Amino acid sequence: MSSRAFITGISGLGLTDDERGFLRESRPWGFILFKRNVDNPAQLAGLVQQLRAEIGQPDAPVLIDQEGGRVQRLGPPHWPVYPRGAVFSAIYDIDSQLGLAAARLSARLIAADLYDLGITVDCLPLADVPVAGADAVIGDRAYGTEPAKVAAIARAVTEGLEQGSVLPVLKHIPGHGRATADSHFRLPTVDTPRDELERTDFAAFQPLADLPMAMTAHVVFSALDPAQPATTSATIIDQVIRKRIGFQGLLMSDDVSMNALEGTIADRTRASLAAGCDVVLHCNGKLDEMRQVAAEATELTGLALQRAEAALASRKPPQPFDRRAARAELETLIVRAGMSA
Repeated sequence: MSSRAFITGISGLGLTDDERGFLRESRPWGFILFKRNVDNPAQLAGLVQQLRAEIGQPDAPVLIDQEGGRVQRLGPPHWPVYPRGAVFSAIYDIDSQLGLAAARLSARLIAADLYDLGITVDCLPLADVPVAGADAVIGDRAYGTEPAKVAAIARAVTEGLEQGSVLPVLKHIPGHGRATADSHFRLPTVDTPRDELERTDFAAFQPLADLPMAMTAHVVFSALDPAQPATTSATIIDQVIRKRIGFQGLLMSDDVSMNALEGTIADRTRASLAAGCDVVLHCNGKLDEMRQVAAEATELTGLALQRAEAALASRKPPQPFDRRAARAELETLIVRAGMSA
């Protein structure tokens, strides 16, 4: 059965009758979960199964943002708190190999949690490179301020997820670190010259161009396209993301319900797909908006379908893993660095 080019959230802990009907009719490619969808492990695992059953796709991707720190949809009492990105950056500065090991371990532990629930995709790692004066929306989520270091830690996080049979989503391409506003609330504009963007922001993403999926940034880069943010800019997607950075995997928009984008939800969906996003992400679980997205989302065909299939096919079985030993090792590394999660 074919799918349409969007990923959707839902409103609560279980599916309503209206949501069931919507999912059966609209056939989204995948789903994304938030805290409003989470109560306990049994409930969440059951919800994941229900989502896939409604569209008749047992391997449909189910996504979540489980970074650690302040962006963590699963938390106590059922799931542990994981370190924010800045912790790995600090350990890396003491000993780069220990920093990479800590990042890999944390991601592997996150993957084990997600695998138990049937969640197959984590919106992680970040390759955003923050600068002084930028909005704190990235802040301590980042792995540092040097592109090579950010890319190295992001690669270690990717390895940890993949070892646990969870697919990574690289974000926020081509970079959100310079944004002076939180794109959840308004559209940021970055006026940095292109050569500086290439030296810093883009340079962090280039070593990660082989990742199976990436998420766009709702950011205007005036040196590249003064009129459109990356999500809806054909110029940025083609010339920067696809060619300059070299990313050839599945490209999804960031959440089209965020206030950074203009127009109706239908307008935003059309613009994202027309610019070159393969799939559109809609997160807030509002059924009237979900219907607008579905009405504009095209069938997944051609190159977008090939990328989607390749992304799912890249998922490997989990490698052997001692969760207790890994958690103890991670805690030891954090303490050695004089950090807290």
